[in-house]
Amino acid sequence: MEPIINELPGSKVELKFTVTPEEVKPYIDAVVEEVSREKTIPGFRPGKAPKEEIIKVLGGEMQLWQLAFERVVRTWFVKTIIDKGYETIGSPEIAVDQLTPGQDVKFTCTVAIMPSIRNAHEIAEPFVVMDVKEVKDEEVEKAIEELRAMRRKEVASLKPSQKEGMVLVDMEMKKDGVLLDGGQAKDYKIYLGENHYISKLSEQLLGVNKGDKKNFTLPFPDDHFQKMYAGKDIDFEVIIKEVYEIQLPEVDDEFAKSLGIESVAALKELLRKNLKAENERRALEVAEIELLETLVNKSLFTEVPEILLKEETRRMFEEMRHDIEERGGKMEDYLTSLKKSADEFKIEMLPTAEKRVKTAVYVKHIAKANDLAVSDEELDMEIDKVLEQAKDQDKEVKERISSPEYREYVQAMMRNRKTLEFLKEKGIKDYKIWLEKFAKEEAEHAAQHGGHVHGPDCNHE
Repeated sequence: MEPIINELPGSKVELKFTVTPEEVKPYIDAVVEEVSREKTIPGFRPGKAPKEEIIKVLGGEMQLWQLAFERVVRTWFVKTIIDKGYETIGSPEIAVDQLTPGQDVKFTCTVAIMPSIRNAHEIAEPFVVMDVKEVKDEEVEKAIEELRAMRRKEVASLKPSQKEGMVLVDMEMKKDGVLLDGGQAKDYKIYLGENHYISKLSEQLLGVNKGDKKNFTLPFPDDHFQKMYAGKDIDFEVIIKEVYEIQLPEVDDEFAKSLGIESVAALKELLRKNLKAENERRALEVAEIELLETLVNKSLFTEVPEILLKEETRRMFEEMRHDIEERGGKMEDYLTSLKKSADEFKIEMLPTAEKRVKTAVYVKHIAKANDLAVSDEELDMEIDKVLEQAKDQDKEVKERISSPEYREYVQAMMRNRKTLEFLKEKGIKDYKIWLEKFAKEEAEHAAQHGGHVHGPDCNHE
């Protein structure tokens, strides 16, 4: 008998099943055979005990039907999901409506399903414009100053400290005469021309000499991670161990040659070219976001199920935690600075999580509608590249890369990239022209720099 299917709010589907005793019988027989084989039943060889003996061992016919019921549910549910093309999320909720030996078995499965698109907005013509900013002379000069700073020399000096210099200090921070937790720093560098997280600390150390000792009081920032000291006056005791002058190289051809460029003029030209490429990449990123947001906002979706929103929010939260820890911070300190709990922060993430889910659904829909599949040959080539990059890794890593699960993951990523390119070509004005121009410039760059080519989504060195 075909199940009764009801679509429920929240992207859930309810499947009501009725299974006749005749249809249940193969599952009863399978349980009898399994129990007979696995349990020792006096007087019978393994697998040869009759059904009546098995019922005695199990404690009654109802127990036999309950064991068979689990298999019936799994088989009927999975078959229906596959036949109807549902993409389910999580495990179904099972309700037993009728389970009596010898009668129809009735049960209901309720499960969340992936949201779908009722009406996908199509691209009639390109509607997004890449707004590439012109490179200004001051941007080139700023880049040169950054290169100078990278090549700076810190030279010990007997002169008083200057704003563009640095001091090496031993420092203690106390509150009411008690040393703060982590309030002692040895050989601590303070660059006087840079903003310190403790406001006016650099100002207190202008004009000092090697060997000086200074005592002063400054307030900690209001958002300091140690909340007990945030905004409070803290006593500082600083011993100046060394004063340094910062010497920057002159901007001349020798400086350019030290960077592998023949002249200052050539250096400026290269910087301008790289800044222009960076502006183009940023413009493309903005255009991509506008393109996808417009397409998703103008499409009509079924409701995103709560279970999927929670999972996407959890994933976003962990991504942020990883990024913060990569920069040397702690997620707990970040949340403290925002004066929010993890749950409050996740609630604020929900709109973005919903947008991310809908974008993924839209991209998948476009891929299917336009037959943007990844061939086995393309997938094999990509996996081979990953294996080549991991050739020095251990056996376990290589086996994971070759696993069906990883292949499926890579295939999905490649399909998404292919679909995004399809959408950009259709939706971003002059995208193909920019792509051809970029490829030409990269080929020229490769010819000048030993064959190394940057991809359109990579950063120039």
